[in-house]
Parts: sequence; C-alpha cells; structure tokens
Amino acid sequence: MHLLETYLRELNEIHHSGAGVKETSYYPALANLLNELGKTLKPKVKCIIHLRSKGAGIPDGGLFTAEQLKGLNEDENPLAGQLPARAVLEVKPPKDDINKTIESAQVAKYLSKYGLVLVTNCRAFQLVKAGPGGKLVKLEAYHLAEKEKEFWALAAQAHNATQQHGERLADYLQRVMLANAPLTTAEATPSTF
Repeated sequence: MHLLETYLRELNEIHHSGAGVKETSYYPALANLLNELGKTLKPKVKCIIHLRSKGAGIPDGGLFTAEQLKGLNEDENPLAGQLPARAVLEVKPPKDDINKTIESAQVAKYLSKYGLVLVTNCRAFQLVKAGPGGKLVKLEAYHLAEKEKEFWALAAQAHNATQQHGERLADYLQRVMLANAPLTTAEATPSTF
C-alpha cells in the first residue's frame, strides 16, 4: 500500500471514530508518513513529535537527520540541545485555514528560532522560512484538498487519491526534508526552494 493511502486511511479512521481530538490524534499518521519517506533519503530524516521548548514554544514536531540521532535507539530523543536540522512542524486540524496558521505569532516564533517551518492542516502543506530581517517567506506548497469537506471525501477514497496525489506529495515532502541539506556530491542538485 502506498504511503499516502496509509496516511489517508489512518486519518479517516480517526475522524470517523469520533474518539480522537481534533488535532493531536492526527500526529501519529503524519509522523508515520514523514518517517517512511525520511527513510528513503540520504541522509535519512526522522520526524519526532512534541519537541522540548528551546525558547520559542513547543513545536508539534521536528525533522532530524540520522547524524543527529547517531548512536541513539529509535525511541530516544535527539541529544540535548540539538535543533532539528531540517525544520519544525506546526500542525493544525483539517478544518483550520493554513494561511491563518502561517501568519500566526506562533509560527513567527518558530521561524526566529528554527528558520524553517512546515505548516500543515493535514490536507495542505506549506514550507516557510525566515527571510531577510526575519520576514516570513513562503516556499513551495502542496494541497491535497482546498476545503475540509473535500479532504474527508478524498480520504474516504484513499486508493483513488493515491493515484492522483501519491507520487507528487511524496516528492514534495522529500524536498521539504532536504531543504536545508548541504550539497555532498557533484550529482546533488540545489533544492527548488
């Protein structure tokens, strides 16, 4: 089963169970998606949910490289003091407007500390960075659905959605996880961000 299909099925099950909470119940499905994609990268990237505060609040997650986790068991946190090498995550529920989240004080704090934030409402993804003078700069985005109702209809048809979005979303998220990656070989190409 494709990673997107698994992600959408997990979200749909949580949503229709009525047992989850509107935001944090979706975190494991997102982390699973990012971790499976992160395993395919060089260096590998791991998503860790609920980071410790480093003075800018508590990000919903962070994207760490394998080098940052070297010598640690998979279930352990990164070495104390390390910031995520790739980005932090700000996750909202599918009903939320991603643009309002992007413009929030919370994202501004994360940008000032971490420099790169992947903002998502599980149906849309937007990478933002701190530009000159700390000004927010929107980078590449990907939308599975524009509205919440459309998203749940898409999630209910996870296999069909995967045919339409599977590879494009995977490519997008891989670019996000490599956005701060230094060039290490002559074949490496700069990020499109």
